[in-house]
Amino acid sequence: MTAPDGPGEPAGRPAFDPAVIIEAVTTLLLGETPHLRREDVANLADIDLDVARGWWRALGFPETDDDSAAFTQADVEALLLTQELVDLGVIDRDEEQSFIRTLGRAYARLAEWQVRTFLGSMDRDLTDEDEAAGRLDQLETVIPIGERVQSYVWRRHLANAASRLILTESDDPEAAPTCVGFADIVGYTTRARRMSATELARLVDRFDEVTTGIITDHHGHVVKTIGDEVLFAADEPAQAARIALALLDERLADESFPEVRIGMAHGKVLNRMGDVFGPTVNVAARLTKVARPGRAVVDRDLADALRDDDALRLKRMRRISVKGYENLEPWSLRRAREE
Repeated sequence: MTAPDGPGEPAGRPAFDPAVIIEAVTTLLLGETPHLRREDVANLADIDLDVARGWWRALGFPETDDDSAAFTQADVEALLLTQELVDLGVIDRDEEQSFIRTLGRAYARLAEWQVRTFLGSMDRDLTDEDEAAGRLDQLETVIPIGERVQSYVWRRHLANAASRLILTESDDPEAAPTCVGFADIVGYTTRARRMSATELARLVDRFDEVTTGIITDHHGHVVKTIGDEVLFAADEPAQAARIALALLDERLADESFPEVRIGMAHGKVLNRMGDVFGPTVNVAARLTKVARPGRAVVDRDLADALRDDDALRLKRMRRISVKGYENLEPWSLRRAREE
């Protein structure tokens, strides 16, 4: 938006200087106007400057010049709290970079979404300082509410994750036997090319909503979404099987839900920083590519674990060789009543 040109003013003058909005929002969110240099922050926190710089980079924050006054007392307090977690042994010194990097990525993704919700109306529609002040007052109310909701969700997820950890029978909880699966949208690339941005957003949101609901309803948990597929995990083979079949059934009940193919495997999985790694995950990913549209395929270990379940039908498929695995034995998974 541009303001009417006044006497002597160039045509197309911005209606409101974006720098004013940025400075006001930054001050509101950080509690004060940035006035400290990086070295000042490290000195006040009594932390080595290189350590502070490493933590800053691991969190994913933009690099700043050493002489730039880009920091506040909140940055000092964050360094002190992080150091306290290290001193308490919560963060292992050998793994502090991984811990901080994972934390930064999680909140960066959350912030990218929230900024469009909390601040989306504060960019190009402002015409004067009074209107900007009104929007900032609204933001000042919204931010504390958002913080309280985030704290609640975080604590709930902590309770759920702690329960899973306590109930695991593995001597090494970080490498416990787990069922992992990938649900992949069939023909996503082709569909995406034909869709508008709004239609694509609707498809992705619907896929995320339904898969998350089904996975959690059957006592699994979403590890992450990767483009057009979701990676999920479940502690029990029966839970994983019912997640897969419910995802396939959704297409039959609702044609607006995209057709999926699913690959699953069972075995030891390394749990690190909220993600899962290891051969079991790799096998599940390979089997996803083997599955036909609207079908689920599992590895032999998971098939063996499900063999006595009368509600399921398992059928051995032809052995295959895929990247990294020779002579892999896939099994198709269906409900027992399916022909």
